[in-house]
Amino acid sequence: MPISAPDIGIDLGTSMTSLYVRSRGIVVSEPTIVAVDREDKKTVRAVGDEARFLYGRSPDRFMMVSPLRNGQVSDFDMTELMLRYFVRKAVGISYVNKPRVIVSVPCGSDDISRKALTEAVRLAGAKHVFLIEKPFAGAIGTGLPVYDPVGNLVVDIGAGTTDVAVISLGGLVVSQSIPVGGNRMDETLVNYLKRECNIIIGRQTAENIKKDLAAAIPLEEPRSILVRGINQLNTSAGTVQFTSTQAYEAIREPCEAILTAIKWVLERTPPELCADIMWGGIHMTGSGSMLFGLDRYISESLDIPVLLARDPGDCCILGIGYLTENIQLVTPPERKAVPNVPV
Repeated sequence: MPISAPDIGIDLGTSMTSLYVRSRGIVVSEPTIVAVDREDKKTVRAVGDEARFLYGRSPDRFMMVSPLRNGQVSDFDMTELMLRYFVRKAVGISYVNKPRVIVSVPCGSDDISRKALTEAVRLAGAKHVFLIEKPFAGAIGTGLPVYDPVGNLVVDIGAGTTDVAVISLGGLVVSQSIPVGGNRMDETLVNYLKRECNIIIGRQTAENIKKDLAAAIPLEEPRSILVRGINQLNTSAGTVQFTSTQAYEAIREPCEAILTAIKWVLERTPPELCADIMWGGIHMTGSGSMLFGLDRYISESLDIPVLLARDPGDCCILGIGYLTENIQLVTPPERKAVPNVPV
């Protein structure tokens, strides 16, 4: 039987959870969702990919639970059960010593949320838990010099939150976290179609529209697609022509909220670091940053270069993976006893 389990890095997101195992790489990347019995919520039917497959296809006795909301733990028991499943899937259970785990958290998490997440990870099978802010992990995954005396502005747009932070000398100088991300964009598309077109669509349809048609800036050549849903006037199947101009109007509010958060951080950044940001630009990570034209919208509004990471959706887990391979960067140094020296 092996003695010590390998170190693990977890990017715990509102919609997706990824696990990095030391010396093995990314081994798990599945939705943050749990299927439970409606009558007995302690009975778990499926987790991750299996639960997503059951979504919309399961009988009424099954209920889908998202343990996280806006990057925070909303259901402690389900979070612990889900993490236990993922950890066992990643490294198994045949170890004497439990693994050390690094977990990403939004930079706006309070002490209560951090303590709840730490306890959930420990109950899931961790020996020691280290929390890392998402923008810091994303900056490492992008390849930025986070430990140098240089200002780096990172905007991490996830499904539930957007984290904006200025990083220098291995820490966050100024940071802001807002509950706006890819899910909010999907919600605005659903509400717009319901309000303006009298069509009710699901979250998955809205996400497809966001990927295919939505943009943060008006398109030079307008496009349109057919959207199928339920006509709320006669509760029958309906189809509507949805244009890129309408999609732009629908998601304008979340884009403006992200821009406001970046301005808030820049206004509170020391002048020397602002000069570094003006020269090095703003770095965007997270799956939500792939919205078409969002980088151009921010760049034109602030007159600052904006750089989109090569693999924005994987930057955070790659940064956590780097820390997992070099865990001495997050573990506190061991205290050595000072010998008594006679005076």
